[in-house]
Amino acid sequence: MIERYTNPELGRIWEQEEKYRTWYEVELAALEGMERAGLVPAGIFEAVRRVGVKLDPQRIDEIEQTTKHDVIAFLTHLEEQIGEPARWIHYGMTSSDVLDTAFSLQLVRASAIIEADLHKLLEVLERRAREHKDTVMIGRSHGIHAEPITFGLVLAIWYAEMRRNLERFRRAKETVRVGMVSGAVGTFANIPPEVEAFVCEKLGLACEPASNQIIQRDRHAEYFTTLAVIAATVEKIAVNIRHLQRTEVREVEEPFAKGQKGSSAMPHKRNPIGAENLTGLARVVRANAMAALENVALWHERDISHSSVERIIAPDSTILVDYMLKRLTRILDGLVVYPEAMQANLEKMRGLAFSQKVLLDLVAKGLGRQEAYETVQRNAMRVWAEDGLTLEKALLSDEKLTARLSPDEIRESFDVRYHLKYVDTIFGRVFGKEQK
Repeated sequence: MIERYTNPELGRIWEQEEKYRTWYEVELAALEGMERAGLVPAGIFEAVRRVGVKLDPQRIDEIEQTTKHDVIAFLTHLEEQIGEPARWIHYGMTSSDVLDTAFSLQLVRASAIIEADLHKLLEVLERRAREHKDTVMIGRSHGIHAEPITFGLVLAIWYAEMRRNLERFRRAKETVRVGMVSGAVGTFANIPPEVEAFVCEKLGLACEPASNQIIQRDRHAEYFTTLAVIAATVEKIAVNIRHLQRTEVREVEEPFAKGQKGSSAMPHKRNPIGAENLTGLARVVRANAMAALENVALWHERDISHSSVERIIAPDSTILVDYMLKRLTRILDGLVVYPEAMQANLEKMRGLAFSQKVLLDLVAKGLGRQEAYETVQRNAMRVWAEDGLTLEKALLSDEKLTARLSPDEIRESFDVRYHLKYVDTIFGRVFGKEQK
């Protein structure tokens, strides 16, 4: 299922061969920087580059069976192909110079795909919000009917939140866009800062201002926590779609393709399986964020307890969030909306959604707020209890209330337009354009 929605380019970023290619990219940049700094003989960079190394993950894994060290196995593999000039590769560097700088490159490259996903989702949310700007529905609090809103407003709220996620994600992407080539424990004892500056500029990264033997993991914690926030918003939207698709509500429905089946036992079923799927996957991305937070506390200048975690959470979270954004975009793009059901549900409580306007009118007429509240609530409770009774009829039969409000004033309280008069204003705030 995930393969149908995920960009294959994103999956390749985390494959072994691409990982080693990124390591080699860092090593070559460092070698060029060292030659420019006069740390290695002139011509070494070109001699190595000309070889045209072919990285073989299987061979590297085979060497690692003996070395028990992945970077040494990688360097040994390079030496097998390059020969004598390879002795200058990794000169003065430590493993994390390669691993962490390459990891930053992988995250930045994965981020470009996720950022594009966010833009596409925002486009669909805006289009559907404008489409349903005036589609009236009942607003709910605690799952109970509250006051009228429009479905366009619901979508606009989702849009605004997802736009904040885009801004968060851009900041998080820049937080992990750092490289490090500072040697063991980060003192630059065997490789000067100018080499690090050259490498990072060449690779499009900023320099970590101060590192020990690793790039500090608060950066990665921020990144994976941001992915978790994005996943939480996806889940929020999915949960609301699931509720609105319930048979008793049926105001919206996920697209149901020709030939699709909802149940192995019940042929009539059309289930919100996409939204349910997204709800479950959000739990995984959240759990991965917790693991990233626990990676921050490492021993002294470094340990490798974070490494095994990141080998799991980096591909999993980036691929899952890419999948989740793409799937949600398709759900929202094809979401079936039932305005008639929305109107029917709005009318289901026989006018109770308009109670606040009556309360405010009574206060404006001089009645104390608590007395006004009790007057309206007494009539509202009758509507809850008596089949067929509307709030308007109940209010019109209340002499205490009609002594303050005329029948026309009472009837005016049930005009839905009162609740929607600032929809255009809200849309202008969200989308930054005049609404017509």
